[in-house]
Amino acid sequence: MLKQIFADNATLTWTLIAIDWLIRVALGIRIIMRRSSTGFTLAWLTAVLLLPVLGAIIYLLLGERRLGTRRAKRIEELRKPYRAWLENLAKDFPVEAAALGSGADMIRRQARGTVGVPTLPGNTLQLIDDAEAFFDHLIADIETATSSVHLEFYIWLPGGRADDVANALTRAAARGVKCRILVDDVGGADLVGSDTQAMLEKAGVRVVSMLKVGLLRSMFARVDLRNHRKIAVIDGVIGYTGSQNIADPKLFKAQEGIGEWLDAMVRMTGPAVEALQVTLLADWEFETFEGIEKNVADFDVKRSAPVGDALVQVVPSGPGLSQLAIQELILTVIYAAHTELVLTTPYFIPDDAMIKALLSAAARGVDVQLMLPRYPDSRVVKWAGESYFEELLEGGVCICRYEGGMLHTKAIVIDGQIAMFGSVNLDMRSFYLNFEISIVVYNGLFAQKVRSLQEHYRQSSQKLDLERWRSRPVMLRFAQQTAQLLSPLL
Repeated sequence: MLKQIFADNATLTWTLIAIDWLIRVALGIRIIMRRSSTGFTLAWLTAVLLLPVLGAIIYLLLGERRLGTRRAKRIEELRKPYRAWLENLAKDFPVEAAALGSGADMIRRQARGTVGVPTLPGNTLQLIDDAEAFFDHLIADIETATSSVHLEFYIWLPGGRADDVANALTRAAARGVKCRILVDDVGGADLVGSDTQAMLEKAGVRVVSMLKVGLLRSMFARVDLRNHRKIAVIDGVIGYTGSQNIADPKLFKAQEGIGEWLDAMVRMTGPAVEALQVTLLADWEFETFEGIEKNVADFDVKRSAPVGDALVQVVPSGPGLSQLAIQELILTVIYAAHTELVLTTPYFIPDDAMIKALLSAAARGVDVQLMLPRYPDSRVVKWAGESYFEELLEGGVCICRYEGGMLHTKAIVIDGQIAMFGSVNLDMRSFYLNFEISIVVYNGLFAQKVRSLQEHYRQSSQKLDLERWRSRPVMLRFAQQTAQLLSPLL
């Protein structure tokens, strides 16, 4: 009998091993056939082949950009009206290539070809480099709103200045203004189900969380696809975008000891506000399925007359749009630089293509400067980014680490004439997974303001020295190289 039991156990063991390897091989073939980047493919192959069962589970949860059947179908339904709107917008606001330099025209055509939004003339832009000033401006605009207030933010943390925004919204709703809030279900977890949400909804403010997480949803869609956008549109004529969430920097992650978060936003008027508004409308429809015709009427979408001289191209990116379009655009921006390229980002996890682009720029004599926080809020992400520093320093890239807090601004300025600004980090998560929003501004005056802000950051930064960096501790070097193996997945 014991012999039979041992035989049965052996059969069961070998059967489970065979099933496990069958799953690993099948997923390995699937990963290879998806034709992703080499680093991404190798990272997932390593996880699936070396981690029994767990690797397969992690890949099925996080390995593919699955939006879910219902949402994927809705995106397809929205493509036709979205493209028609883009064509009408381009016809109403034509821009001649001759009005731009060759580098700017290359960037403009790249963005139009991948995302579709045209470059729009006649905008005014105000750079806001202080959280207090941003909240003051936003609240003032909400207080004077007459028809609509629409806010879309990744994080909404009740308390401090966020409560001031909530109170302004309740007053706006009380006087008949249509107010909507769209937050990410993870980033907005502190708002969802809170007393603040109850207060807002009682006043007539609609609050919707996007991309809800949960066990059931994880079986049909990837759970870490997040809406990372920061957009505010008031009365259809005033727009905001940038890196600031609805979170008081004095309160947000204060316990982590990395200092206050530093962000920057743009307040915008002119035709480009419509592109922000339609992006927000599409996200609302993507989550609520209320009907595009109804929402176009309710969302107060307006075609604004030109009010300034800035050329602005709004660039939404993320699942449902051209895969890696934002990364390809950033690479084009890097290759377009002739004299100076300054990049500011809180999270830096490049792939081979970006490393080559930065080194190529430095090799042709471009002054390439990379500005990062000294102490970001993720140690693994920090180590992964640092694993590339030696190669970049050897290639002539200047790396400065900001020491005055958590530098969270995301901005690129090329040749002091073109600025790219918004919510996109220089990492694979922003390029591949997140819903993001950026603007490309073809205006030297605005670009110089962003460049001055970057220079202000540099004054509180430490410039890395190649020889000192080479002498860092062996254990730190090992941690960095180990984290680099995970970089395609971070």
